[in-house]
Parts: sequence; structure tokens; C-alpha cells
Amino acid sequence: MGDPDLLEMVEEELRSLDARSALQGGESMSSGETSFLIGEQTLPAKRFNLFLRRRLMFQRLEQSKDSVFFRDGVRQIDFVLSYVDDIKKDSDIKAERRKEFELNLRKTGLELEIEDKQDSEDGRTYFVKIHAPWEVLVTYAEVLGIKMPIKESDIPRPECTSLSYMLGPVKLPATVKYPHPEYFTAHFSRHRQELFLIEDEASFFPSSARNRIVYYILSRCPFGVEDGKKKFGIERLLTSNTYLSAYPLHDGQYWKPSESPNHVNERYILRQNWARFSYFYKEQPLDLIRNYYGEKIGIYFVFLGFYTEMLFIAAVVGLACFVYGLFSMEGNPTSTEICDPNIGGKIIMCPLCDEVCGYWRLNSTCSASKFSHLFDNESTVFFAIFMGIWVTLFLEFWKQRQARLEYEWDLVDFEEEQQQLQLRPEFEAMCKHRKLNTMTNEMEPYMPLCHRIPWYFVSGATVTLWMALVVSSMVSVIVYRLSVFATFASFMESETSLQHVKSFFTPQLATSLTGSCLNFIVIMILNFFYEKISAWITKMEIPRTYQEYESSLTLKMFLFQFVNYYSSCFYVAFFKGKLVGYPGKYTYMFSKWRSEECDPGGCLIELTTQLTIIMIGRQIFSNIHEAIYPLVFNWWRRRRARTNSEKLYSRWEQDHDLQIYGQLGLFYEYLETVIQFGFVTLFVASFPLAPLLALINNIVEIRVDAWKLTTQYRRPVAAKAHSIGVWQDILYGMAVLSVATNAFIVAFTSDIIPRLVYYYAYSKNSSEPLKGYVNNSLSVFLIADFPNHTVPSEKRDFTTCRYRDYRNPPDHENKYVHNMQFWHVLAAKMTFIIVMEHIVFLVKFLLAWMIPDVPKDVAERIKREKLMTVKILHDFELNKLKDNLRLNPDELNKQVMIEGNKVELVNSML
Repeated sequence: MGDPDLLEMVEEELRSLDARSALQGGESMSSGETSFLIGEQTLPAKRFNLFLRRRLMFQRLEQSKDSVFFRDGVRQIDFVLSYVDDIKKDSDIKAERRKEFELNLRKTGLELEIEDKQDSEDGRTYFVKIHAPWEVLVTYAEVLGIKMPIKESDIPRPECTSLSYMLGPVKLPATVKYPHPEYFTAHFSRHRQELFLIEDEASFFPSSARNRIVYYILSRCPFGVEDGKKKFGIERLLTSNTYLSAYPLHDGQYWKPSESPNHVNERYILRQNWARFSYFYKEQPLDLIRNYYGEKIGIYFVFLGFYTEMLFIAAVVGLACFVYGLFSMEGNPTSTEICDPNIGGKIIMCPLCDEVCGYWRLNSTCSASKFSHLFDNESTVFFAIFMGIWVTLFLEFWKQRQARLEYEWDLVDFEEEQQQLQLRPEFEAMCKHRKLNTMTNEMEPYMPLCHRIPWYFVSGATVTLWMALVVSSMVSVIVYRLSVFATFASFMESETSLQHVKSFFTPQLATSLTGSCLNFIVIMILNFFYEKISAWITKMEIPRTYQEYESSLTLKMFLFQFVNYYSSCFYVAFFKGKLVGYPGKYTYMFSKWRSEECDPGGCLIELTTQLTIIMIGRQIFSNIHEAIYPLVFNWWRRRRARTNSEKLYSRWEQDHDLQIYGQLGLFYEYLETVIQFGFVTLFVASFPLAPLLALINNIVEIRVDAWKLTTQYRRPVAAKAHSIGVWQDILYGMAVLSVATNAFIVAFTSDIIPRLVYYYAYSKNSSEPLKGYVNNSLSVFLIADFPNHTVPSEKRDFTTCRYRDYRNPPDHENKYVHNMQFWHVLAAKMTFIIVMEHIVFLVKFLLAWMIPDVPKDVAERIKREKLMTVKILHDFELNKLKDNLRLNPDELNKQVMIEGNKVELVNSML
């Protein structure tokens, strides 16, 4: 017997011993259990036995560094479970659960191989490797309705257009973009295996399908009866810490390809062609992402990529509007008048706060008025209308992209994923009642509504309390702005070193910047704590399934974050400066602080500042957190191991030390994108650069998400999905709301409507219609009418001051009452809102009606594939029938006629 043959025999004997010891509770082999190799009669035999064991162990360790196979190097590892010896009082219970669970897994046909803790890096963790043999795969592929190829498709891929050739640098190689040919597919059937294109049983099912099948078995495998109830499922064992973790393996190390020619390391391909920041301009390998991570994660990256592509159009138009404002800034009539020493320099403005603040000249806001024109100009109206149409096109084209995706990824007849509808272990644990399920005719855990209503009240009250906390924190920031404005004003007036910056860094700007930064910090703090509380509240509601849990959490998180992120923007856009009163009769908050006023040019520039700080700050914080946190966490876990290098321990240990991509991983990604979508659409009239900032962020976000998913997280269990789910309804709701918010911003926050009213109704200069607008927009107040406790103490040689409003002068019989121009402007604002909303909604409905949900070519391809699939199945059954009925020609002709009628019926239905 040669040396390789001897080693092969030894390996086989060790495997059989491992299997026997695993059945006895997974205990490690003692040295005495290996005496079957060579008898212990002689010392040379003992030495040779020790030599063989050491050599075998060396080869085994060498093989297992990067191996995704069992020790035989043939059976692929589809899933890994890990656990540690528990010294607590319930350790025996957990050991018995594991023993029963693993025994039942073997009964289902799965094959297990256990790695002893002595072979792990930390010396305390056991690893249970799971392999699904062919018979298990074909059985459960049929149960799960997995579609597999039956014939290569004869439908050509979409042809490249001239535009496609122009975009050559952003294209990926065809072998990466389309890793596999397109096939006609059918639901797998183990009784018709000859129908499917099975070239190699080991690679027929992709790794994503294999881990999905194994997880399906794990989630339904029983592990005993406790308290008279049958307990099952890996999730319950993870919740009780019976097992530490359960995860599928990555294909290999992400920095090098697979050494085996029969095993393709798709993780490496994804890292090279997708999860690299230098490839930020490249398209995504969507089919490869779907093959590796499953449809649910794949569709998220399709959506993020499509959203980013559509943002490019909005970013270009927004940038054009910004450039228009930049070039027209110097020639703006309003800014020219404000900056003119003979106009703005002679207009004395009323104090912005009581006693401390002094009178000021209008031309001190020259720089601020020019800067305001960047975002408050004629293009603002155009961009607001454009974005109302853009959001409609985005959502309609996304429906088309989703329909195309359903066809390309075999999701046309998709049914809800079973693992989402599976009962949560927490629900089963809390239920003391059982009820007959009329669909399955089995008794299932049941919780009466009366037991859950108290928690619903607690949940609703908590969410309401936290939203009230957000509003109160916003009020606190407003109080801060009111209280420090006077401090900034007096300090900047007295500090001689700041005189040269007063022209652009005004007290209003200083208050706005510091207030916005403080508001952003409060937002992030509240958001951090609410995430923890909302998850706890949702668990206390005891949702029945994972789908119910995710839907309940989605509602809570979105409502809170909507209020948290947007409340300050709503305040500046629609409330600030609207109810301030007038000099001598200002309104006060808590009878102490005078209400905030807008700049003479309006509140739009402050809304822009608020939006910019919150949006950019949130995006930077999010990307840094997503990139740095898993990197530091994984470094620390590796540091705690015996060695510091990932090259020195096994494939399953490397993945075990990575971050967990939980069931809510995608939830937070969608939530982040939807909140950004709100910034881009709800307030975009005040900040046309918002789409450009979102575009830059998303380009980075795609690569950050790809990098962390490929290199820093365990491989998630593959799951199917045919859409983005409830997030699509939220996007539709925000799209409708955005039309109203942008119309109100243009009407009430910007200065466009008052200028247009003056232009067409009050201007007396035909050559320069806007000349005199500034003077017209400011009312006159008699300083003698100031109450004693509010009048500034400074000496003055003037008797009147100006303030922004449309009111009668002090010599009018109804002094300080709104004049007719105020009502004309108000009527014009309301008219504009109604007209803009009707125009945009009309265009939205027309576009939604004109653009079909399913593109015509996709509908035709679906019909063609259904027809071809039926024909292939018909030919297969017919040939099979011919073999079975070769001796009975009459029966054969009858069956041929029946099968032909079936095909004709399908053709008529299509």
C-alpha cells in the first residue's frame, strides 16, 4: 500500500470516528480512540501511529485554511453552526437540545462534520459544518418551488445602442455582467430530473440556493418537547444561546481567487469588480450580486443604482439652476438696490431684538442678499415644477425596471418567501393558547387580541411621546436662537476685530449656522436612542411573523425619523417669520423671547442652510459609521483571537469573526435612502444642489455597502423578493407631499411671488419694472410708538425705521394694519399654489397613464418564455409517454391529442 493510499484510509477512519462521536454529543476524540489505526503492541508501531496522526493533522490544517469543503475535500460546506461549552446551570439542557437538533438534522438527510474546540483559534468554540447532499437539494428545491434551467434561451439580450458604445468606460466585462447564459426555466421536480440541464450535480444548484435550502431545514427542524410543546427552529436556539451563530460561508477570501479549478470564488470577483472605490463610475454586476446574495439583497442594489442614475438628471438641471443664479447674482435688481449706498445705505431698519439690538442699515445685508439670490431666483419655480415631474418619472420608470427585473430573475410568478411568514420564536414562547389553522389543518400558537392591545397602547404612546420630544427639542433650539441672537449682535457690534467680516457674517447668519449645527447634533442623539427603544417596543408587541415585525418597525421608525429630520425644515419653511407681528406689537414665545424674523430677502437662505447642514452632516456621519464601525469591530475580534492574521485560521472561523448582517440589515439601508429621498424632493425648491449632493453620496454609498457586505460581514442567508415592498408606498406618499411642500416654499418662503406682484401690479417704471421693489416691500414705523421696555438706548437722529411687511404707515387712519398690497400678494400666493399643484398633478397622472407598468418588450418576452416552457414540458412528457406506451399505439395517439390540446389552451390564454 502506497503512502497516499494509507493516508486516504486513515482519513476515512477518522471521518467515521468523527461521525460516531458527533452522534454521542459532539465530544472530541481521545487519544485512545485512535488505537484502531495500528495496534499498541510495539513501540515502533506507536511511533508510526503518532507520525501518521501528526502528518494527517498537518495536511488537514493546511487544507482547511481556505477550504469551503469537508475534510474529504469533496462535500461542500453549505452552512455552519457554532457554540461554546456553557458552564451555567442550563448547560445540560443546551447540550441535550444540540444533540437532539443535530440528530434530527441527520435524519432529514443533511451531513454534519464537527470541529472540536481544541482546533479553533480561541480554544473554546465548536463548529458544526453542514452539507446538503443531492437528494436533500432536489427534494427541498421542489418544496420551495426553485426555478432551474431547462434549455438555453433563444431570446437575444437587448442589443447595444450607439449610446451604449459611448458609455463603454462604465461597462463591465460581459463575463462579469452576465456570468451565466439566459435559460428557459421551470419549477424543479425531482421526478423529472432528465428535463433539467444537469451537467454537474455539485454545481447545479448555486451556493445561494443551497444555503437557502439548508436554512429552510434548519428553521423547521425540531429539537425536543418542552412544557408539553414541540420546539423547533434554529432561530429559537440562537435566541436561547444554545448556538452562538448560524451562517453560510463565503466562497473564499476576498483578496485572491480560488485555488481549486472546480470552485469559482464569486466573492473575489465581486470584490474586484464591484466592492472597490476606484470602480465608482462602473455599473454594478447585478446578476452576480443576485447569484451570490439572493434576490432580496440584489433588488436593493438595483433600486439604489437606478435611483442614482435618475438623480444624475435632476443633479444636472439643479446645477444649471444654481449656475444661472450665480451668473445673474451681480445683476439682480433687488441686491443692487440693497447694496446701493444711496438706497440700501439710507434705509434704517428697526431693531431685530429688544433693547440690546440697535438700528441698522439695510446695505449691511448686501452679501446675504446676493447669496440668497443663488437659490431664490426665477429658476426656482421652474426647478420646483421640474422636480414634481421628475419624481413621477422616477417612480413610473422604477415600476418598469422592477417588471423587467422580475422577468430576468424568474420572479414573475413569485410567492411570498416562507421564511418571512414563519412564526417568530418569541411569539411561540409567549403564546399559551393554540388555534387550528384552517389552511394547514394544524394547531398553531395563538395570542388573543385582548392580550396584545395593552402593548399596542404602550407602543403608540411611546412613539407619540418621542415625537413630542422631537418637537420640544426643536422648540429648545428655537429658544437658543432667540436667546443668543442678541448676544451675537452686541458682541459683533462691540468687537472691532469683527468689523471687516460683518458685511457677510451677520448675527443672523451666525445664529442660523450654530442653531442648525446644534439641531443636527440633537437629531442624531435622539435617533440613536429611538432606534433601540423602537426595536424593544416592537418586540413587546409580539408580532406573529418576521414580516409583521418588519412592517411594525418600519412604521415606527419612519414616522419618528420623518418628524426628527424634517421638523426643523418645516418650521423654517412655513412658520418662521410668519407670525412675528410688527414693531411695537411683536409676538413673544413664552412671553419672554421675541419671535424670529426672516432676513429682508426672506427665509429661503436660512432654509437652505438648515437643509444643507442636516443633509450633508447625516450623509457624512452615515458613511463614516458604515465604513469604520465594522472595520474596527472585526479588527478587535481578530485581535482577541490567538493570532492576528486572517491567513492563519480556517474559513469558517474567519467568517465567524465577521459582523452579522441581520434580518434588519436591509431595513436600515432602505430607511436611509428614503430619508434622503425626502431631502431631495420635499424641500428641493430651496436648494437645487440637493440632488447633486445626493448623487455624490449614493455613488459612495453603493461602494461602501458593497465593500462592507463583501469584506466585513458574514454572508447573509439568500432570500427572494420581487419588489422593495412597503418602501414603494412610502415613496409614492412622499412624492405627492413634495408637490405641496415645494409649492408652499415658492409661495411663502421665497420672494418670487411678491416680486411678480410688484412687477405686474405696482411698478411704475416700464424700463426697469423691479426698480423700487425693496422700498415698496418695507413698511414704515414711527420710533415714538415703541414701548419703553423695547426701545434701544442708543442716540439717533431719525424718527422712523423700516420693517419687512405690507402695512399702513403711521400717518394713516388705520396705521400698522395690513394694506391692500398684502392681500394682493396673499391672493397671488394661494393662486400660485393651486395652479402649480394642478399642473404638476395633471402631468403626473398623464405620465402614469402613458407609461405602462410592464414594458411591451418584457410582456412579449414573458409570453414567449411561458410558451416555450410549456412546449418543452410537453415534448418531454410526450417522449416519456412514447417510451412507456410504445406497445399500445391507440393509447399513445389519445395521450398525444390530450397534450396537444393543453398546448393550444396555453397559447389561447397567452
